[in-house]
Amino acid sequence: MASQATSRIYETAGFGRRVSRGPRPAILVVDFSYGFTDTSYPTAADMTAQVVATRRLLDAGRKRSVPIVFTTIGYDEGQARALAWLRKAPGMAALRHGTRLIEIDERLGRRVEEPLLVKAGASAFFGTNLAGLVASWRADTLIVTGATTSGCVRASVVDAVQHGYDVLVPEECVADRASAPHQANLFDMGQKYADVISLDEVLGYIETVQGLLR
Repeated sequence: MASQATSRIYETAGFGRRVSRGPRPAILVVDFSYGFTDTSYPTAADMTAQVVATRRLLDAGRKRSVPIVFTTIGYDEGQARALAWLRKAPGMAALRHGTRLIEIDERLGRRVEEPLLVKAGASAFFGTNLAGLVASWRADTLIVTGATTSGCVRASVVDAVQHGYDVLVPEECVADRASAPHQANLFDMGQKYADVISLDEVLGYIETVQGLLR
């Protein structure tokens, strides 16, 4: 948690204002694949609580016909050998196409009509058709969940803002490998890019919308 002095610095500078909650939300689930959630893999961490919380959010969204999209990271041999990111973080090269590591955690109950985008970078928008997909739903607000808070979630949140969406991050629904980067990035996102709020607040908001897929 940021100190009161730090919070005052950001408030004085004009950060941390509240974003709008539009009538047309969509939910983005970033990389809750087994490579991140199953601790039998070295790339993963225990994200059980966050996965369970996200399932609550998804079930609420499904009841209101809120569109949902998932992402996963996957590489082929050529990408694993060539990409600059994997020279910095070679452990990620284990996330290969055709392996269980890139499958979405079944506890989330992904449905066949909920798109799954495979990406090779941090942001869910980079190298995917996410921007077109969300635009086709005419969404105005993006609720972002997943892993990791300091990596792919943050990159996706920043890009979502740059694509013109108001962004909500339910704190209980994002996870990281360590507490310090998790907390630091929640604070920074909350000051600059999104409202970092409780799951209960997001669930209350979803109850007020009609959904886009009715």
